[in-house]
Amino acid sequence: MKNRYQRVVDVYVLLRQPDGRILLMERANTGYADGQLPPSGHLEDGESVIDGAIREAREEVGVNLNGHNLEFVHVVHHRSPERHGRIGFFFLAENWDSTPSKREPHKCARLQWADPADPPSNTVPYTAAALAQIVNGRPFSLDGWTSPPDRA
Repeated sequence: MKNRYQRVVDVYVLLRQPDGRILLMERANTGYADGQLPPSGHLEDGESVIDGAIREAREEVGVNLNGHNLEFVHVVHHRSPERHGRIGFFFLAENWDSTPSKREPHKCARLQWADPADPPSNTVPYTAAALAQIVNGRPFSLDGWTSPPDRA
């Protein structure tokens, strides 16, 4: 019998300015995915993806959102080179209540507004791949997976 799939669920918030740029955070000193990411984090037990996105935006960049501020734009099923899977939900927000700031300076080197079609070169690869899909209007992608073997 196969084991049930139990992986990390990530939530991402794309704060988008009227000119189309999104906010990225340069993660640092975390040991995982250091580089550019939108405000994001792991879903906590008992939390919906909307609640997780709202919490992460508040914790990481100090903006308050509600479910009406968020638009679902993408889900990616990612598998790392080490074969660890994760699922990431991306939400877009165009309205928030304050100026984003580094709320976790021990994990964030800087904030940067960037064109999602041309993210900085140090953007985490699976995030850059998801942004490319979002720019092209695709709500779902696989990243790091190969085709399954034929079953006889």
